[in-house]
Amino acid sequence: MSKTEPVFSLHPIGCVRSPVTEPTDEGWNAVESRIEINPDLRDGLRGLGDFSHVVVVTLLHRAAFDRQRHLVRRPRGQADMPEVGIFAQRAKDRPNPISVTCVRLLRVEDAGPVVQGLDAIDGTPVLDLKPWVEEFDAAKSPRAPEWMSRLMRGYF
Repeated sequence: MSKTEPVFSLHPIGCVRSPVTEPTDEGWNAVESRIEINPDLRDGLRGLGDFSHVVVVTLLHRAAFDRQRHLVRRPRGQADMPEVGIFAQRAKDRPNPISVTCVRLLRVEDAGPVVQGLDAIDGTPVLDLKPWVEEFDAAKSPRAPEWMSRLMRGYF
């Protein structure tokens, strides 16, 4: 990091409580997890239960970016995938280990929301929650390469 680059400080708003304790590349759609919000921030959950989906921003605390291995690679190391850069994939090992996932909101409990399909292991720090809003979050006429559809089979 050069002297001119700013330094940022982020503080988790809570953490993920999930039955999944080790990273996996499939089956996340069936996973129900709770996002435990820090007690001093729980008033900020007011009104969230009126939404069907929530965008969860997490810190992938067990990820480790290695420029040589991860900057350009085949997704999940699969031989049938093209070599692409880290910014063309959703891999966990990134220059900044941040994940953004849109999940189904099942309910909001006193300690935090209960969601389905969050691809984060137990203990993952949560940096932010946002309600899913079509005007912000739905792309018009999206496109993705064919290999992404193959890669995502069974993930959710």
